[in-house]
Amino acid sequence: MAMDLGSVLIKMGILSASDHMSVVSINLFVALLCACIVIGHLLEENRWMNESITALLIGLCTGVVILLTTKGRSSHLLVFSEDLFFIYLLPPIIFNAGFQVKKKQFFRNFMTIILFGAVGTLISFIIISLGAIGIIEKMGLGSLEIGDYLAIGAIFSATDSVCTLQVLSQDETPLLYSLVFGEGVVNDATSIVLFNAIQNFDLGHIDAVTILKFVADFFYLFFTSTFLGAFAGLLSAYVIKKLYFGRHSTDREVALMILMAYLSYMLAELSNLSGILTVFFCGIVMSHYTWHNVTESSRVTTKHAFATLSFIAETFLFLYVGMDALDIEKWKFVSNSPRKSIGVSSILLGMVLIGRAAFVFPLSFLSNLTKKHPNEKITFRQQVIVWWAGLMRGAVSIALAYNQFARTGHTQMRGNAFMITSTITVVLFSTMVFGLMTKPLIRLLLPPSIRQLSRDLSMSSEPPSPKYLHSPLLGNGQGSEVEAGQNIPRPTSLRMLLTAPSRSVHHYWRKFDDAFMRPVFGGRGFAPYVPGSPTERSVHAWQ
Repeated sequence: MAMDLGSVLIKMGILSASDHMSVVSINLFVALLCACIVIGHLLEENRWMNESITALLIGLCTGVVILLTTKGRSSHLLVFSEDLFFIYLLPPIIFNAGFQVKKKQFFRNFMTIILFGAVGTLISFIIISLGAIGIIEKMGLGSLEIGDYLAIGAIFSATDSVCTLQVLSQDETPLLYSLVFGEGVVNDATSIVLFNAIQNFDLGHIDAVTILKFVADFFYLFFTSTFLGAFAGLLSAYVIKKLYFGRHSTDREVALMILMAYLSYMLAELSNLSGILTVFFCGIVMSHYTWHNVTESSRVTTKHAFATLSFIAETFLFLYVGMDALDIEKWKFVSNSPRKSIGVSSILLGMVLIGRAAFVFPLSFLSNLTKKHPNEKITFRQQVIVWWAGLMRGAVSIALAYNQFARTGHTQMRGNAFMITSTITVVLFSTMVFGLMTKPLIRLLLPPSIRQLSRDLSMSSEPPSPKYLHSPLLGNGQGSEVEAGQNIPRPTSLRMLLTAPSRSVHHYWRKFDDAFMRPVFGGRGFAPYVPGSPTERSVHAWQ
């Protein structure tokens, strides 16, 4: 019936043939998304095949079917668009990451996360770029310039930790989860900033002044983007707290939260800032203030709505990458040199492994030097997992590769075709092979006994030695071992002197937050009291 209606509309001139094919393609793609969700649910018990790998495999199978039905002319339903990725799909993924993150663990390891995500990405970028210039340039792929090889460094510095995060648990391994998760977000932002900087700088005249300007621009983008995201989150909290939309319609406050978050991302992109950092910190601020100002029903709605949008966007991306991997138009340019294509992909994968190891282990050593207690240090097993988590490459690498080496989803130059196909090969191999090995590796390195120990340490006032510094901050005595009558060794004066400043920062922030920020912007314990609101009803219920 739908096809008959489509034919009638085409004959009447209301719907063109191309529009009709677009509608059919979208319907098929939505059906495939539903299939990914159903199959992912059926594989939930096994968990060897997570959602991303399931979507990749379904995309590959769909690509094979389309190739057979079109007799080799095409393998995908939709043409890849960087705008589709950066404007519509990436924002909900990053925002939900900030909205759902456990802020205490994230900011407790903030310096280590920045060390891995910013400095580590820069080290990886340098190693991969030098490797591309020193090895791939001599392979005679085509007319690739110095800017292309530097872009390769930025493209393959962008990690995808989805597979690892789906196996790790925030509750069982809070330190490890916060490191992998936080580094992944900062890494994506840093890689995109590096990629954009390469496009803007005159690479023919590189000197000390240019490098200093590059570093200054990076820090400007980081802090400005962070400020914009925090400002958007605070503005939404203030507006919802003062106007309290929930007394008339919960739909309005939910809509305002979604639109304000998206507006912050678009303003950052229009201002040539990092939209990823902006929307990430907007999500953190909204979860800290705005979320507590809305009604109870809106809290449930927003929490699940953001998670659902993020899940659909992630599934969409991996599904399309799987289909696009078999695009015959790209592969025909490298079909006469299969060994060279495999060689380029292998070299890039090897540089990814080396570049990752070159900063994870040295920077972990430096980070451990600043830790005062063994429980705060990153063990060698955890370092291996952090290294492994960053080996996967995903949609960000694909999008940046298309931006650099293709136009409107296609390429007509042999060198560009090599780079596109090599990027797809590395993404597929790393996601499927490394992704399938992630769960057994984590089980081997972190058996249940170690996970339980890590969880117990995180539940208590860590680290154990300076607990007297923490006990006044425990609101309800939860986690306090003083009341349990256990003997806790008192820290030495030197230990207290070394650990007090880090504790005091959090303590003074809490005092500042309770005294100035929450009374203005709301938050936990500062929900607006409006006649007819849930706050008033709960008060009357206790009277």
